Amino acid sequence: MLSVIVITKNESGSISRCLASVNFADEIIILDSASEDNTVELCQQFTEKVFNTDWPGFGIQKQRALDKAIGDWVLSIDADEVVSPALQDEIKQAMQTVAIDGFEIPRLSSYCGKTIKHGGWYPDYVLRLFKRRKGHFTEDLVHERVIVNGLIKQLTQPLQHEAFINPEEVLRKINTYSSLGARKLYQQGKRTSLIQAIAKGLWTFTRTYLLKAAFLEGQQGLMLAISNAEGTYYKYLKLLDLQRTEENE
Repeated sequence: MLSVIVITKNESGSISRCLASVNFADEIIILDSASEDNTVELCQQFTEKVFNTDWPGFGIQKQRALDKAIGDWVLSIDADEVVSPALQDEIKQAMQTVAIDGFEIPRLSSYCGKTIKHGGWYPDYVLRLFKRRKGHFTEDLVHERVIVNGLIKQLTQPLQHEAFINPEEVLRKINTYSSLGARKLYQQGKRTSLIQAIAKGLWTFTRTYLLKAAFLEGQQGLMLAISNAEGTYYKYLKLLDLQRTEENE
């Protein structure tokens, strides 16, 4: 039995496509955190198991969804991801492998309308399919991970990921993830300076655009490298702000 778990908040633009791609699952569990659009109504067209809750961060939220699952296997996907028919077949076959406890899936992401295979974006393996009793999520605010107690292998068919639709969404996600990332670093005891924030931003651009060959993606490759650099710069700038405000109280 396969359980699919998805956490949502204002995902009306992508959730239907996502859920339609996992209709082969035995159950679909949605954990929504106060969506202000019609995300919940759209989810209810695919499953009765739609729950509402607060927002404690990505890791805890996904663990909450996992705790509601009853399947022997769990597939965790995001609202902006799609499981292709080829990946469906591979997942079904993988679940028959008794000796394996989890599978990493390559993720193929798009940036402002272009599928990106350079800049460190592919194959971007993510551990998303695992035996329910063998896995759990870390409690990280952002960039959470699945920890599986057992043997892990890799699938070959990619998970389709519409990472950024347009520049407006790029800016929105940069703001959101840099805030969460700064808070995570602060909780880990990390500290920074303005010079370090600038240096890390510049290094991120260099690594993405040159070392990981985002320049091969043309215009979108340059845009990607710039937005990656901005995200890193603002994450450390916000960490610096946390230091100043919280440690001076």
